[in-house]
Amino acid sequence: MLELIKAGGWLMAPILACSLAAATIIVERLLALRRARVLPDQLLATLERWLERGAVDAREVEALPLHSPLGRIVAAGLACRGRGREILRERVEDTGRHVAHELERFLSTLGTIAAISPLLGLLGTVAGMIKIFQVVSTQGNSNFSLLSVGIAEALVTTAAGLTVAIPSLLFYRYFNARVDELVVRMEQETLQLVDLLDAGASAEEQRP
Repeated sequence: MLELIKAGGWLMAPILACSLAAATIIVERLLALRRARVLPDQLLATLERWLERGAVDAREVEALPLHSPLGRIVAAGLACRGRGREILRERVEDTGRHVAHELERFLSTLGTIAAISPLLGLLGTVAGMIKIFQVVSTQGNSNFSLLSVGIAEALVTTAAGLTVAIPSLLFYRYFNARVDELVVRMEQETLQLVDLLDAGASAEEQRP
């Protein structure tokens, strides 16, 4: 492996850096975008009970996992309860936008890595071909050992760039689809929460 890295020349350094960055992002996003972390079952179950009863249970609020992405939206809604539907909806939607942005964290970087890695490999191919032509122009094509240095650099960097780019692109597409799915689910829960809190506040106002 070390010999292959050396054969690829100096361009293997940025390709390896892209590989390390991509692997770190992929692992971090796999953990961060777990459904149980974004949409905790306990929180969903509590929201369902509230919807069935048509009222918020103050005792259950204290036990809610409000540190989760959906929990932050719920906390924003509860904090604005009784302040009017427009204010409630605006605050919840604003929090939802921040949460959605955080779910997309590092995805643009992963997409950039997927785009530039094959270009770095192509640059290595060009650099290797230049070395080959330099050898041919000065010593002819009889010295295969010198020619092989340029050939190795061209092939190794191309293979390394594609090896980094392909999984990076696959995970980039997967994470984007995953974020879209989670955001849609959070939007559904958010709309139900707004309706519930607004209805509850209206009912409290009508009581004598």
